[in-house]
Amino acid sequence: MSSAAQHWDRGRASRGALVVVAMMSIGGAGPALAQAAAQIAGPGPVAILQGLDKITGRIRTIEAPIDHKLRFGTLEIVARHCAKRPPEEPPESTVFLEIRDIKPDEEPKTYFVGWMFASSPAVSSLEHPVYDVRVIDCRMAAPAASSSR
Repeated sequence: MSSAAQHWDRGRASRGALVVVAMMSIGGAGPALAQAAAQIAGPGPVAILQGLDKITGRIRTIEAPIDHKLRFGTLEIVARHCAKRPPEEPPESTVFLEIRDIKPDEEPKTYFVGWMFASSPAVSSLEHPVYDVRVIDCRMAAPAASSSR
C-alpha cells in the first residue's frame, strides 16, 4: 500500500453528507442503514467505531465519514483523520476523534480529543459515565452503486 493510500483525501465528501448525518443520528440504526449511509457518502475514508451505552448494554457499530458530525446518544462524534497500516505490517488502525456530550439546556462538554488505537483501546480512551466509544477499523467507503436501465 502506498503512502498516498495511507493518508486518505479528506475532501471527497459528496452532497449526500447531510443525509449521512441525518441517517446516522437516528437511534437504533442497524448495519443495513449504516451501509446505506456509507454508500451515500461516496468514496472516502470512514472510521469504524463501536459505541456502548453502559446503561442499556446496547452496542452499536458506527460508520463515521471523516469531518462529519454523528450522534450516539447525547454524544456528538467527529472523526478528523483515519489511518491504517498496510497488510504486511502489524495490524493497527488509528483515528483522531473529537467527542462532545450535548445535552438539552446545558453547555456542550468536551470529553475526548485525540487519537484512539484499535489494538490498544485502554491507551487512549473516552472517559464518560454513560457511553464508551472505541476504534474498530478504518476503510474506504463503498462507491455509490449506479443503476443501469
